[in-house]
Amino acid sequence: MTANPAPTTIPHAELDNFTFTSESVSEGHPDKICDQISDAIVDAFLAEEPQSRVAIETAVTTDYVGIFGETRGPDSITRDRMEELGRETIKKIGYDQKGFSWKTARFDVRAHSQSVDIAQGVDAEGAGDQGIMFGYACRETESLMPAAIQYSHDILRSIAEARHSGALKGIEPDSKSQVSLEYKNGMPVRATSVVLSTQHAESLSQEDVREAVRPFIEKTLPEGWMPSEDEFYVNPTGRFVIGGPVGDAGLTGRKIIVDTYGGSAPHGGGAFSGKDPTKVDRSAAYVARYIAKNVVAAGYADRCTIQLSYAIGVAKPISVYVNGHDTATVPEPVIVEAIKKAIDLSPRGIREHLELNKPIYARTAAYGHFGRAPEADGGFSWEKTDLVDALQKEIG
Repeated sequence: MTANPAPTTIPHAELDNFTFTSESVSEGHPDKICDQISDAIVDAFLAEEPQSRVAIETAVTTDYVGIFGETRGPDSITRDRMEELGRETIKKIGYDQKGFSWKTARFDVRAHSQSVDIAQGVDAEGAGDQGIMFGYACRETESLMPAAIQYSHDILRSIAEARHSGALKGIEPDSKSQVSLEYKNGMPVRATSVVLSTQHAESLSQEDVREAVRPFIEKTLPEGWMPSEDEFYVNPTGRFVIGGPVGDAGLTGRKIIVDTYGGSAPHGGGAFSGKDPTKVDRSAAYVARYIAKNVVAAGYADRCTIQLSYAIGVAKPISVYVNGHDTATVPEPVIVEAIKKAIDLSPRGIREHLELNKPIYARTAAYGHFGRAPEADGGFSWEKTDLVDALQKEIG
């Protein structure tokens, strides 16, 4: 694993010197267990019938998993199959402990058919609901993501990989990270503090845990960015043995800021996991990130926020908004018009352009939906920068 390079400096017209913090949670966090189960079910439906409709919520607590919602798709995805997918997901995360195990947890599956009132609007190629969705990109990292959330995700993902491989012993699935960065001239220059709370085996001391996780933080942050020892917090309560759904209940969709930009950008309020791509909460948020990233990659802004809005049953966005945060190299209205010509922003157009009717969602449900590398099977297609040429053609 190599450290991320330190970003270069760009000017801001907003606050230039400040400290900003973002957090992430691991795949073993109770809310993230729920997101992953819900998206595993979405994937199962789309794998058999790409036009399936799915809106699934999951709840977990001690020895219990509840799965609820609406679906329309192949009869093969039965309640028993949903339970199997839930157990497989829990096993993959690594939960086989007293109080929460993939083997013994009790399942209650209450899924039913999608509302015909909602279905008629979606089937007519309109949006599945009204709402506002935001996308964001900036030059703080190579992935064009805000640095604090990107590093928070990367720390936890690297720890999870080592835990799964067996290289890291005694660290359990439930964990959180929090990274605070000092900004000068509008760009991050160092970490002022890092907080890492992780569930661990009872046999490990707090010093054992501290030293076990330290290398993953040092390798993730750019060289020289590690905070002082008194600002490096590991399990600040002193102990974290009881974790996961035994320690706290979880629900789908409760980590929407973790899933997006760590607070660096607005959020429309809709969660992603458990929803098929006809739901604009998900697909329009993905295309908004795609557009913002391509605007920045094309050189039209150093920071870019996109807002899209939709009305249920209407097959076009109600509005398209661009904010270059005083870094735009061309007027924002020009960028708006270029976007409208470069990509079809109808719900159907989004799904077709990004090829979203595929089983690609379970992998998004931990460590962020954005800032990930595009994958050969269509996963994270919204992270591509293949709209740059179309934007440049329109803007000139």
